Amino acid sequence: MRLKVDTKVLELTTIYEASKELTSTLNLKKSLDSVMNILDKFIDMKYRTVVLSNPETRELSTFVALGINEEEKKLRTYRAGQGIIGKVFKSGSPINISDIRDEPSLSDQIKLYNENLNFSYICVPIKTSEKVIGTLGVAFYKEKVSFFMDAGVRILSMVASLIGQGVELSYMVEKEKQKLILEKISLRQQLKTKHSLENVIGQGDGMKEIFETVHRVAATTATVFPRGESGTGKELIARAIHYNSPRAKKPFIKINCTALPETLLETELFGHEKGSFTGAIHERKGRFELADGGTIFLDETGDIPVSTQMKLLRVLQERKFERLGSSKTISIDVRVIAATNQDLEKAMVKGGFREDLYYRLNVIPIFHPPLRERKEDIPILVEHFLQRFNEENNKRIGISDEVMGLMLEYSWPGNVRQLENCIERLVIMADRDRVNVEDLPYEIRTFSKQLHNNPETGEINKDASGNFSLTKTVKEMEKELIIKALQKCGWVKSRAATLLGISSRQVDYRINKYGIEIKKPWEES
Repeated sequence: MRLKVDTKVLELTTIYEASKELTSTLNLKKSLDSVMNILDKFIDMKYRTVVLSNPETRELSTFVALGINEEEKKLRTYRAGQGIIGKVFKSGSPINISDIRDEPSLSDQIKLYNENLNFSYICVPIKTSEKVIGTLGVAFYKEKVSFFMDAGVRILSMVASLIGQGVELSYMVEKEKQKLILEKISLRQQLKTKHSLENVIGQGDGMKEIFETVHRVAATTATVFPRGESGTGKELIARAIHYNSPRAKKPFIKINCTALPETLLETELFGHEKGSFTGAIHERKGRFELADGGTIFLDETGDIPVSTQMKLLRVLQERKFERLGSSKTISIDVRVIAATNQDLEKAMVKGGFREDLYYRLNVIPIFHPPLRERKEDIPILVEHFLQRFNEENNKRIGISDEVMGLMLEYSWPGNVRQLENCIERLVIMADRDRVNVEDLPYEIRTFSKQLHNNPETGEINKDASGNFSLTKTVKEMEKELIIKALQKCGWVKSRAATLLGISSRQVDYRINKYGIEIKKPWEES
């Protein structure tokens, strides 16, 4: 006799349990196995199959099969319209069979353990929001279940709807995953191409020596120490080393050691534990930990406080450290590239930089010549930047021979970075196809006027003996330009830096270099 069970309660319980399993994991096979077991547990369905179609070929194949004999557990394929499964898939409507003995194809697939009982079968379509993507089929002993056929169809249709949503989500996740994998591969290739040595411009002996060194050290794990003035391309070389090394697929982490106050630098480098200081509400990994397996680029290492230098030395020696507020030692595998624009040899003498750290960093030094010492590279750099910024701004700007000659004479205190900024400004601001001297930035126009004592004849300054002295002139002009810019900006260094097209640090460096006395505006005579 059929048990009298509230069908609504049965439906809700089955749907609730099935939905929990389908949302508990993104592993589709695992979640569908669990749903099939729920159908057995709650409504006594013994033979369960989920058949899904291939999105491209539309071929149907068994994805999950529980309760089926061993041969039927093997993947089977079907065609739309073929058999019960193919008909349900093609029509999108459920089919129920009261006695599978009336369907030889089903009775061959499903083994009857009790031939005296009526064995029934229900197959319903699995749909997404757009189409039918498969079928859900179950078989059961009609006399042993607590529902009628129409209720069974309704319950399975709801379960199939949930399965359809789960399959659609799984397809979307897999599609997005493949897309991200392809994007990752593409981005890695772009980074490698972008930071290859072919994109580092230079044809002089100094740059050729740098290229040769990079080729030699890229495949090693040695510490590299680029040195040179700001704007000479130290970071560009550091990236070229990383992206042409076996570590190219791992992180490249940069930290500017002068951009952070002493109190934060240690935390940035080594990380901290939750509660290690006021405001440390979360655990945080430091840059060394984030760079594990890859490369860390320490820019402006000459500005690292002496108190932090000892901890940095230990990391370089042992590749081990502790986060702030923790006693747990963390081991890392990281390559170190450190750069500086300072004279560390003088800093060591004055006690501002540890001698042992200096020798630990100075394994493979790479000296970057300033732009004023590689004049032969200026024309190709100008051409490169013109092409780049013309493409970015949809323009076709060129420069006159007079402008190129002046660029070759100018000292470029901001080096390649200043030249790049200058060309970008010229392209953006140009209102005609060819740039002339009057279109140049203030500091270069001023240099042009002072370079020639007689603008009409173009006579170049000479020293006391009457010989041409470009080096002396450049230094004098640079000092005078700095002073005039400071005066024009009310002796505000940041404004003077903006006017000159260089950084405040470079202005400070030249103020100290030339012994320029900073005055207050009211002290001017």
